[in-house]
Amino acid sequence: MRRLRAARLLGFDRSGPPPPQTLAGEPLRPWTLPNAIGFARLVLIPVFIVVALSSTDGVDALSATLFAIIGFGDYLDGLAARASGQYSRLGALMDPIVDRLLVLSGVVVCWDFALLPRWALAVLALRELSMIVLARYGLSRGVELRINWPGRISVAPVMGALFFAMTGLGALAEAFLYIGLVLALVASALYVRSGLAQVRDAHAT
Repeated sequence: MRRLRAARLLGFDRSGPPPPQTLAGEPLRPWTLPNAIGFARLVLIPVFIVVALSSTDGVDALSATLFAIIGFGDYLDGLAARASGQYSRLGALMDPIVDRLLVLSGVVVCWDFALLPRWALAVLALRELSMIVLARYGLSRGVELRINWPGRISVAPVMGALFFAMTGLGALAEAFLYIGLVLALVASALYVRSGLAQVRDAHAT
C-alpha cells in the first residue's frame, strides 16, 4: 500500500479519474502552491528568452540552466499538487499552456542559432501551436482533452532535445527531437480522435 501511494505521489500511477477540482465548471482557485510554481515558470520564460538570445551562439550554461529549471517546474508543481491535494481548475488549464510556451521558446532559440534541423523545429512549433488552438476551440465547444500517455511521454525527449542542443550535444539533441516528435504527433492524432468522439457523443444526446 505504501508503494502504491509513493507511485501516485511521484506521478507514476495515473490511474483513476482526474481530480474533481480540475474539471470544467469548477472554480479556478488561483492561490495554491502548485499555481505559484506555475506563475514562477511563466515569469521565467521571457527571462530565459532574453538570456538565450543574448548569447553568442546559443550554447550557453545560464540559458540551458534556466530552461531546465522551468522544465523541471512542470514535474514540481504536479508533485506539489499531489502532496498537498491543492488541485485547481486554473492549474489544469495553465500547466499545458506553460509547457507549450516553454517548448516554443526553446524552438525560437534553437532556430535562431541553427542548433537543430529547422524543418524538425518547424514541425514541432506547428504541432504546439495547433494544440493550443485546438484546445481553445475544444473548450469553446465543451470538449476537454486530457493528456494521453504518448503526450505525457513526449515531454521528456522534446524538452531534452532543446536542453541538449543548448549545451552543445547536437547529435544527442537531434535523436531526442525525432523521438519526441513521433510521440507528440501520435498524441495529437489521439487528441483529435478523442475530441471528435466527444463531439459526436454530444450531438447524439
